[in-house]
Amino acid sequence: MAAPPHADRSRSRSEDIVKVHRIAHSGGSAALLEWLAARLGGWTGVVDADAPAGPELAVRGAAELSTRGVRSAVLHGERSAALLFALDGGRALAAVLDLPHHPEAPALLADSAAVLALVLRAEEAERREERAELAESRAREAVLHLLMNGRLSTAHQIAEALTPSLPDPLRMYVVECRAGQRGEVARLCEELTGGRAWIVRCPVYVRHLIALVPAGPATVSAEHDPLSEALVGAARDRAVGVSGHLRLREAPAAYTQAFHALAVARGRAGRHARFGPGPELELAAHAAGTGWAETLLAPLHTYEPRRPQDPGPQELRATAHAWLNFGPHATRLLKIHRNTLATRLRLIESVLGRDLARLPEQAELSLALRLTPGGPGASPGVPPGAPADLDGVLRHPDLAAWARAHLAPLTGREAPPGARETVRAWLRHDAHLVPAALALGISVPGTRKRLTRIEALLERSLLQSPSARHDLWLAHRAEELARLAGPAA
Repeated sequence: MAAPPHADRSRSRSEDIVKVHRIAHSGGSAALLEWLAARLGGWTGVVDADAPAGPELAVRGAAELSTRGVRSAVLHGERSAALLFALDGGRALAAVLDLPHHPEAPALLADSAAVLALVLRAEEAERREERAELAESRAREAVLHLLMNGRLSTAHQIAEALTPSLPDPLRMYVVECRAGQRGEVARLCEELTGGRAWIVRCPVYVRHLIALVPAGPATVSAEHDPLSEALVGAARDRAVGVSGHLRLREAPAAYTQAFHALAVARGRAGRHARFGPGPELELAAHAAGTGWAETLLAPLHTYEPRRPQDPGPQELRATAHAWLNFGPHATRLLKIHRNTLATRLRLIESVLGRDLARLPEQAELSLALRLTPGGPGASPGVPPGAPADLDGVLRHPDLAAWARAHLAPLTGREAPPGARETVRAWLRHDAHLVPAALALGISVPGTRKRLTRIEALLERSLLQSPSARHDLWLAHRAEELARLAGPAA
């Protein structure tokens, strides 16, 4: 005996309901609306009474639902009809179908409306969560940016709202992982530090995660760092660079140290490294160079923009600092267009009277910025007898000692043949590989390989920014000045 027609209709409706749930679960609201339009042979969508968009008949129908406060309605046109079923927030699921429309359309739309309402709610919640995560990520980037430019008070205020507090003293960790894994690494780092690490995704390198971790006991050695070992052990393609034990106000130096340590970690079996011991340029140059740095940067610190929308001294300092560290990638950190970056750099060159295409002038500005971390007005003034130029700073005995220690690995027993000549040629040609390779008489890949080996020797990054090229140039210049001066009397 054949099944009665109502049994076939019931079975067809059950199958449609199952399909509606499957499509909504796998493809979301857009996939469900697309399937309904194909199933019913007409326009199907969501219409909002407060922001009308869509076929005129559907918009009128949504207004009718809102005005009358009913849950469903049918509006007939000359050759079509609009079937509407209320959703949340003044919206409605609407289908505009040619007459006569599919006989199962009202039931199918009614069944779909309940599912669609749930899916839309879930999608909106997901979007709100994504916006909240993006806002927090941008706020954390802002804190990092403030720290790198010596704005500790404002950084503390924002960080307190995000939790945890910024650690002081600290070790900075830079974790390199596969693209898309930073969320997983951040959760692991938070768990391993008991929620005490202040974590931010690097705004420049998409594979880097930065963690400011409260400095642990001094007995924890560079070879045995439990946090680094756990982070690397979770995935062997990760690498971790760790700074020394520093104060929060030294965050820029901590980041540079961790980045240099990361360059070393990539070549080690353990895949983690702590910044090697050695004299810090800022400490060696502080006594002799602070007054000189204030004088050099005075035109920038006192610069007054011609228009309110133009960058002021702090923005120009931040731009110079970011560009010296990250080159063209500074646009990601500063959240500006590359043309804006180029315009600001031209303005900085004009204000300071410097040609920033040359490595010596880059190194000079880099040192001056590091010696005045608080920016305009941060230093008490230029002391009497301050050196008038960079050479005067580099002639100081503290700088000569720093230069000897900094360059010593290039001529040590572990140095590869030609290490010193390779670095000299590279620096002489403004840290550009092609002209350096020509001067050395070897290929560009060969020059790159030499510099990569020298990175491990110096325990500093050279080829990837932030690079030690500025410090290397300053060390070579200090050594040259000491040699010209001859033995001390």
